[in-house]
Amino acid sequence: MTEKNRKEKETASPEKTSGQPPTEKALRDALTHVVDPELHMNIIDLGLVYETRVNGNVAEVDMTLTSPGCPYGPYLLHMVNRALLAVDGVEDSRVEVVWDPPWSPEKMSEEARLELGFDV
Repeated sequence: MTEKNRKEKETASPEKTSGQPPTEKALRDALTHVVDPELHMNIIDLGLVYETRVNGNVAEVDMTLTSPGCPYGPYLLHMVNRALLAVDGVEDSRVEVVWDPPWSPEKMSEEARLELGFDV
């Protein structure tokens, strides 16, 4: 565990209680609390998270941003790491930003597209 992740884990949540290994569902549920500050929607509904994996006690996420020059990219990555480290059983996190396939509004949930005014 990196020193940065250790500090984030210490401040992310209080004591863990279940002792169960993390699940992909738990990772995705945690990521619904990460909100894009520009679009005011969570990154799961925006379709920014492509894949979640659990590798022992390490949470791994492949995600993208709405554009390579996204001004909130560093902030979102920080919040994703923080959310993952708050999941019971997660000791470390790895977030990979990928650009293929490129993000498009079609990746959003139907609810997100409706709320943002995209045709469904």
